[in-house]
Amino acid sequence: MWNRLAEWIIRNRMPLSVVIGLITIVMGYYASKVEMSYEFARTVPPNDPDMIYHEQFKAQFGEDANLIAVGLKDSAVYKLDNFIALRELSDGIKKISGVTQVLSLPMLKMISKDTVKASFYLADVFNDTISSQVELDSMLHIARDQKIYADQLINTKNGATMMLVSVKKEVMNSALRVAMANSLMAEGKKFEDKTHIQLHYAGLPFIRTVVAVALKREMNIFLIASALVTGVIMFAFFRSFRAVLFSMIIIGILVVWVLGTLQLFGYKITLLSGLIPPVIVTIGVTNAIYLLNKYHLEYIRTKDKTMAILIVVRKMGLAMFLTNLTVAIGFLTLLATDITILREFGIVAGINILALFFVCLVMIPSVLYWLPVPSSKHLRHLDFKMMGSFLKSVDIMVHRQRTWIYAGSLLLAVISAIGISKLVSVSYMVDDVPESSQVKKDLKFFEANFSGFLPLEVMIQFHTKKKRPILDVKNLAKVEEFEDFLDSIPHMSRPLSVLSFIKASKQAFYNGNPERYSMPSRQEGAFILKYMKGQTDNSGLFKSFVDSTFSKMRVSCQIADIGSNRLDSLVHIAIEPRMKAIFATEGRDSISTAITGSTKIFIKGNKFLVANLQESLLLAFILITLSMAILFANVRMIIISLIPNLLALMITAGLMGFFHIPLKASTALIFSITFGISVDNSIRFLAKYRQEILSNNFFIPRAVSDSILETGKSIMYTSVVLFAGFSIFAFSSFGGTFALGLLTSITLVISMFTNLILLPALIMTFDRPKRNKGERLIIDDFDSTFYGENEDEEIDLSKIRIHNRHPSAE
Repeated sequence: MWNRLAEWIIRNRMPLSVVIGLITIVMGYYASKVEMSYEFARTVPPNDPDMIYHEQFKAQFGEDANLIAVGLKDSAVYKLDNFIALRELSDGIKKISGVTQVLSLPMLKMISKDTVKASFYLADVFNDTISSQVELDSMLHIARDQKIYADQLINTKNGATMMLVSVKKEVMNSALRVAMANSLMAEGKKFEDKTHIQLHYAGLPFIRTVVAVALKREMNIFLIASALVTGVIMFAFFRSFRAVLFSMIIIGILVVWVLGTLQLFGYKITLLSGLIPPVIVTIGVTNAIYLLNKYHLEYIRTKDKTMAILIVVRKMGLAMFLTNLTVAIGFLTLLATDITILREFGIVAGINILALFFVCLVMIPSVLYWLPVPSSKHLRHLDFKMMGSFLKSVDIMVHRQRTWIYAGSLLLAVISAIGISKLVSVSYMVDDVPESSQVKKDLKFFEANFSGFLPLEVMIQFHTKKKRPILDVKNLAKVEEFEDFLDSIPHMSRPLSVLSFIKASKQAFYNGNPERYSMPSRQEGAFILKYMKGQTDNSGLFKSFVDSTFSKMRVSCQIADIGSNRLDSLVHIAIEPRMKAIFATEGRDSISTAITGSTKIFIKGNKFLVANLQESLLLAFILITLSMAILFANVRMIIISLIPNLLALMITAGLMGFFHIPLKASTALIFSITFGISVDNSIRFLAKYRQEILSNNFFIPRAVSDSILETGKSIMYTSVVLFAGFSIFAFSSFGGTFALGLLTSITLVISMFTNLILLPALIMTFDRPKRNKGERLIIDDFDSTFYGENEDEEIDLSKIRIHNRHPSAE
């Protein structure tokens, strides 16, 4: 089949190249329209009960993650000139497109009472014009007396204050957010230059913007870097600028296809999908190296460029297809997950890795026809004596020191198991932001002065026939007990709810006396709640915290980014049981409570993410095992081939445990990817071993030696390229991308050694090949040769007509 396919590809190389060119033009058009994703990555399925509840919560009370905080801690801000500058900053930010509301110290409102109308109204704390420092100090005293803002907007202990900026949902989830964030920081820069007071920024919209902008910048850098690094390696191998250039152009075609695929499927560039183009470059270079090496080898043997190219297509077609297939399986198994970003990453990467096989198999031979015949300097890489010496040492070790190999492998497995036992699964809301970045420093500022800035919400619903049950003093007492409990928890801010407004209303009822900021007694309730009932949900006082019937309310808190494990324990072990106990009721009336918010969804999403990646790894293991079963039809050989690769994954997981690298999305992802890539080494080695065992009359020692000395070079060269390609990600400023690059590179290097040393040792000990008359396996058509193999099969050149160029020196 591959003979006929090779002849068909060679005969139709020009039409096929034109088709690829037309597809690239179409994909380029769609690639030009692909957009960055500015939405928070959803890791919980939309049909999950907690996600449904969260959407209902947002529909009722609005977004919980649409605030940007601007904080400062400097007593100089309370000087008249600086305070006026802070007001100008607030006014400037409020005018920015996409900003809906600004709440800051100069714009504070206080609740005042209207005795005539028996209602409350909002009044400005600070006048529009402040003429003196004395006047400002007087107003600041009034502001500090507004207990509703204590430790919310103003830190009562050290004087730190923050501004809250509300952002439109449409802007928050689109590219407009970048311009909005830039405008906000530009206004902040004016304030800093004028007052010399440093500002700090936080909030999920702001952090997402920083991540998206940096991701776009890094994606371009890594794409260029991967092309340069792998291109330099190719040039070091082949000493041919034109061969490297055209290979990179061919691989660049696939990069365009990747971006076009994203747009065609309606996807956007995320933190994960942004990694696909550099991965395609790295894997594409390994394909190019295989094809070029085989071409050089066959050219030396035949001295005929046409025959050499035909042999390349015929012999390397199946080999390249199977290796690309196993890599693609590692990505495509992510389709089995319920997480959107993983599914998008898996399908786009998997499809384009398979497309990479087709493009390389068609375009590289076509380019080789156009290029002149290789000169002696281009073929110098075929005799790499240093590598040959190393492989001879490996061969001697496999034959004479198998006991030590097994002992060392077992010891590594035991040590790795100990490391795995130390492995923990934990992630943070701002995991990918570098520790040294200003964003991380600013986040720590808010954690130190305002107990963090991650939203945690509680919804309380009173099921009763009574009207406005929330205003019932008994119910308010329960809410107060619960809020006091929340306020006692470290890393959590003071809760804010309708109860806060009721307490502030009591303070207003007593003419702003701060000592009266408390729950109204039954006697006071008769008067104060009369004023409260004068309010409607259209007044704006309650609509973000209570529904129009006053039966459903929201308790809003901010929490520090303490990690998914501690957050999970805090929510499910500490808060929920106490909440259920406080709001327990008897009789017909009941109270339902639930914790929600972006932080709660994040906790659940982290669990979903790791669990889904573990399932995808298991699925990849099953599918790749089935693929190898089809190739070898030998259970013993399948088990032998899997052991070295599983050991490599164990060692990596063990290192993660010892070096306290947590299991999270970016680190769990490497196991599915690297398993598919590392199995390629096993397939190449076993394919060569199968050929040698047949040609050496089933003499295992000779077959193993020949396989090590010949296929070992291919394993080492491709491992070097893959290591260089993936290690580029280790230079990322994002923690997740850094871990992905570092651990993938380490795993591939470990896999190289386990497949070169442990795999042949296992074959020597456990393989018992038998000659079955007429038996022919799929693996027998697999050519794993990198350097040195006799090609004695006749090729029908009469079927191919080629107008060759005159050979010339490059």
